[in-house]
Amino acid sequence: MKVHWTNNAIENLAGIHGYIALNSPVYAQRMVDKITRRSVQIGAHPFSGRRVPEYDDEDIREIIQKPYRIIYRIKPNQIDVLAIIHGTQMLPDSV
Repeated sequence: MKVHWTNNAIENLAGIHGYIALNSPVYAQRMVDKITRRSVQIGAHPFSGRRVPEYDDEDIREIIQKPYRIIYRIKPNQIDVLAIIHGTQMLPDSV
């Protein structure tokens, strides 16, 4: 299934890269690569991620790439990556 990265998720990814790159540009790129490679898993096995505990919606899932949560929504024809957040961050009340 096609995986679409929303503008919000792309901004999250850029912020993660920028923050990590302050100390290690090499590690920052490695982390971004690890996160984006998870798209393959999401596309091949959309329901492999667990339901996001904060939301009561079967179609909103997450996979973990420590220390980040990759939040996505399963749609009939594609998967939208909604956000990449640090595991300690709180999610908004709705997506």
